Amino acid sequence: MESTVFRQQLKASSNTIQHTHLSFAWYLHKDGKDDAQVIISLDREFTLVPGPGFEERYQAGHIRLDKMGEATYRLKMAQLQLSDQGRIYCQAQEWIQDPDGSWYSLIKMDAEENVVNVKAREVVPDMSSLVVKISAQQTTLQEGQELSLSCNVDTQNLEERFFSIAWLRGRDELARIGPTGILSVGPEYSVREKEGELRAARIGDVEYRLILRPVRTGDQGEYVCKAWPQDRGSDGVFTQGAATDSSSLLVSISASVSGLSVEIQGTATVNEGDRLKLTCNVHGFNGQLSVTWQHKSTSPSTALFTSIITLSQEGVMEKDGALMNRKVRALRPTADSFTLEFDEVRPSDSGAYQCTVSEWKGSSKTNSQSQTTTVTVKPVDSFVKVNLISRNNRVTIGENVELMCRVRGPRLPMTVTWSLQRDALSIDNIMTLYFDGAISWSGDQHRYQLKVENQQSQVIHSLLINSASHREAGNYQCRVSVVLQNEHKKLPPSNQLAVLVLNPVSKLRLSSPTTLTRSVSTDIEMKCSVVSEPSLSSRYAVNWLFQQQTEKKLIVSSDLDALVTFGPQVELEQKRRISMRRTRGPSFEMTIQQARISDNGSYTCEVVEWRQDPGGHWYSLSPVSTTTVLTLTEPANDLHLDAKQQHLTTMEGGEVELKCNIISGASSPSLFYKVIWLYTGHDSSAMNVSLLELDHTGLLRYPENQVVRGLQGRLRLSRPTQSSFYLGIQRACEGDSGTYQCLVEQYQLDYEGHWQQKSSNTAGPITLIVNVAEKNLSVERNEVELNVSGDFIIPCQITRQSSSESEFQVTWFWQEKTGTKQRPIFTVYRNSTLQDRFGEGAQLKFGHPLSSHFTLTVLKPDPKNSGLYYCEVEEWLPSLSHGWRKVAVEKSGYLTVNVITEGKCEPQYSSSTWIGILAAVVLCLLLVIFLLVLKLCRSRVSERKKAENSLWVDELPLNKKPSAED
Repeated sequence: MESTVFRQQLKASSNTIQHTHLSFAWYLHKDGKDDAQVIISLDREFTLVPGPGFEERYQAGHIRLDKMGEATYRLKMAQLQLSDQGRIYCQAQEWIQDPDGSWYSLIKMDAEENVVNVKAREVVPDMSSLVVKISAQQTTLQEGQELSLSCNVDTQNLEERFFSIAWLRGRDELARIGPTGILSVGPEYSVREKEGELRAARIGDVEYRLILRPVRTGDQGEYVCKAWPQDRGSDGVFTQGAATDSSSLLVSISASVSGLSVEIQGTATVNEGDRLKLTCNVHGFNGQLSVTWQHKSTSPSTALFTSIITLSQEGVMEKDGALMNRKVRALRPTADSFTLEFDEVRPSDSGAYQCTVSEWKGSSKTNSQSQTTTVTVKPVDSFVKVNLISRNNRVTIGENVELMCRVRGPRLPMTVTWSLQRDALSIDNIMTLYFDGAISWSGDQHRYQLKVENQQSQVIHSLLINSASHREAGNYQCRVSVVLQNEHKKLPPSNQLAVLVLNPVSKLRLSSPTTLTRSVSTDIEMKCSVVSEPSLSSRYAVNWLFQQQTEKKLIVSSDLDALVTFGPQVELEQKRRISMRRTRGPSFEMTIQQARISDNGSYTCEVVEWRQDPGGHWYSLSPVSTTTVLTLTEPANDLHLDAKQQHLTTMEGGEVELKCNIISGASSPSLFYKVIWLYTGHDSSAMNVSLLELDHTGLLRYPENQVVRGLQGRLRLSRPTQSSFYLGIQRACEGDSGTYQCLVEQYQLDYEGHWQQKSSNTAGPITLIVNVAEKNLSVERNEVELNVSGDFIIPCQITRQSSSESEFQVTWFWQEKTGTKQRPIFTVYRNSTLQDRFGEGAQLKFGHPLSSHFTLTVLKPDPKNSGLYYCEVEEWLPSLSHGWRKVAVEKSGYLTVNVITEGKCEPQYSSSTWIGILAAVVLCLLLVIFLLVLKLCRSRVSERKKAENSLWVDELPLNKKPSAED
């Protein structure tokens, strides 16, 4: 069932006369799977190994293999899972060992399969009390007899509960049987359990038994049986309860008549490869003796003694199978002593050695005594040390080097290998001197010699390097391996020793002029001479370097074979003018033909001396250099620009022109100019930004810049005269304000037809301020009173505007009488859209006879249309930076209208009304004259005005704008 325990018990026995081992493995064969899965296995060396996929459950204690008796084993699987469903069976295999130590399988058998179905189950713990009793067949024994201790437990529901049972002598635990039946033995009794002197098992539902045979005098004392209840949870993990002790049982063991005693002697420390010899002296024996030598390693994971060799009472020597190939002997040189001889010991042989001598009467062992000693095997690298030294590891090319590899320690056959590491990636072996005197070379044998010197406590292997060169520089190391047990055992390599092979100090001295002044367009010759005494084998490599400000570049070079090459940054035109040659001395000359002003700067002659090492390879010494400063002169610069600062102010939307004039130096027709206009904004968004460039070849270019892209689209460059460069800005906007400056460069063609810059200059800065149009709107404000019985006109006359590009939005308002709410009745928008908003039954007619004159006629009025009328004008101007924007709002004067329906009455005007009408007529005539003149001067504006007037020539009456309800 799921979350419960599955148990399967196996009983296996062998009828083979020879000594054999058994191995077991439990398998789970799932439905639909071809191969079975290993749950847990016990190999022939009694090692438990969980199968793949069951490791975590084994470590958690959910899967266990318990030994219930001499040949009975039981598999327990706690916390069953759905994946455990299938057929579970056990496979047993019998093994036998040949004299050569090899194991062979004799037979393999499978047990009957059990079908497992997994379901749920609940476990209820039992908390009943526990009673533990201890008993013995005999409590008074003689050394060599058998001690049998029984432990009985009694409690309720005993069949459903689990216990751990332990036997203790004083505080020392002899053995313990766990809740799953696994036997564990205290460290002091592990060897006795392995030799069959200690056995423990559960022999019934309530009884557990421990047997010691033969007993020793050291086994006497008070024995206690201790029991712990073990409660298993739903996860299959056991929880240990409180321990219950039995009453103590005193066991007395008297010594036998023989009085056997053992004393061990021998060397406590031995070197690796040497012989270990231990002697076990026996006293007070009576009868035949046998000896067993055992070893316990110092490794923490090894807590048990293992048998090395046994010498029986008949004199038969039997080695442990693991030591068949080792040189180990057990001898009895005298009747009262046994000797262990262990040749060619290893560090793993360190640890505790125990000599156990047993006394026999016939075929029965009557008494045994043991003695233990500790042996340390020193590894070879602890007493054989290797280090590498030298008296002169820093030499100049051509000198000799001696490296000494010192091997300190006892004389052992050894192999020495010399290696050289020139870089971090590879190590090259030079040579190997083998232990039998043979030598193998891997490197250049002609460069090295070997010498061996035997001293009392060390051997010195010397490596001589004759006439060292750079090829022999690097990190040297000697590696030593000693021959032990016919095997090479490598020792830690020596320290690395760096051999530095240095170049000789250069004694090269050069001579060249420090300064050189020449005229432009002449040939320049610079010479660099060697004034020191040259070597017969010396060769020279020369580099000519050119530096302007901080930039230094290679112009031309000549290697040690006199091959001339130009630097990577030298252009084709420069290669045609530059040449280099060598003369006696030796001297190195560089010639620049037709020097230009751009050739000004520092010229460095860098000379590297090359020599040959003893191996015939060329090496270079440190470079030596000398510098010459070349100054080229030309006629005085007569290019001058107008340096006066200028301040310009313009209105937004207008056009402005910036002037840059050359006041001298422009008379020659062979001179050409490049002009660059620079701009710096007032808001610091642009600093000395290039707006446009007019090349000296006439090519106009606008440098790419997002900040001034809008401004560049409105620029116009003109050159009215040879010495004038004007920059026009069309439709100036407020963002164009800033500082403008022009840079002029003067060019001239040389004799080869290449352009050469002669001079440059900058004109004075021009500060431009672009202002937005000022408010200048004015509407006629006459107060007129009118009595009518028919149609009447509401005039709206604009007498003054802020700009000629202004456009207007006019709205007429009506107010029934003073103090009442004003209501809009009609609106004409600046885009010529009309909106009738009156809604009083009257018809309105809009008129626009002049660009500044708007009229609204009320047709067929009635008395309810009487009241105050006036117009409100909004002035709109286009802005390049802000689009259309409203700049001013003005209102006209009030027109008071009284509508009369009875009789025919003439309109009555006051004198002030006639004066106002006369003034309006005069202003209209003046405005007409002004527009005619403006039309002749600016046809484009006149055409637009004409189009606006023609839209309303017929002045057709407008119907009321339909409402949403209609």
